[in-house]
Amino acid sequence: MVGFLKSAQFYLALPMTKCEICGNKLKELFLEKLKGTTIKKPGSSKQYPICFECQKQFRTKEKLVEQIK
Repeated sequence: MVGFLKSAQFYLALPMTKCEICGNKLKELFLEKLKGTTIKKPGSSKQYPICFECQKQFRTKEKLVEQIK
């Protein structure tokens, strides 16, 4: 039981994930899955979280990659 409490405290201390384009906070679903999507820049292994509003505004992956800060 002690191990569970320590791990629960760790998850509560995680920072909120923000959209890379607009900076809005992304909601987390069950088991810490993000409500949105992630994309990668070509030649990079880093994943950038993107919210649904930005996905609607910039329809193609190329436009999303251009908008990433």
